[in-house]
Amino acid sequence: MINIPNIDKSHITPIQIRFNDIDIAAHVNNAVYQSYFDLAKTHYFNQLFQEIIDWKIKGLVLAHIEIDYYQPTYLDENIIIESKITKIGTKSFNLIQIVRENGTSGENGIKCIGKSIMVAYHYQNAHSFDIPEKWMQKIQEELR
Repeated sequence: MINIPNIDKSHITPIQIRFNDIDIAAHVNNAVYQSYFDLAKTHYFNQLFQEIIDWKIKGLVLAHIEIDYYQPTYLDENIIIESKITKIGTKSFNLIQIVRENGTSGENGIKCIGKSIMVAYHYQNAHSFDIPEKWMQKIQEELR
């Protein structure tokens, strides 16, 4: 049984599986899922934060990731990633991402679940900082 986090109102990103994502076992290589998560995070954060983050100066960095794999993904499958912020702190927040076969629900089509911690980070000064109020408002709206 898969412990599926409740991520209603999640952001959905369709993923195009490329031929070079496939390994010798004829399924998506485990290491490729991180690039899928990165793509979905980029779409999600751009939609959530819109123009309030200047990504060249301040943004977010990945501090921790864990991935639980449940079933393989094959080249001809149609997959999506559901992304949702689930918890917020002063400098960081937790993000859940579920890779699933498009059109499935429950645990049937789940390929893997990624859990990560994102930290607010000043790229030029190379340090973390408290999440600004404007960012916090967007994230808290997302948590409702």
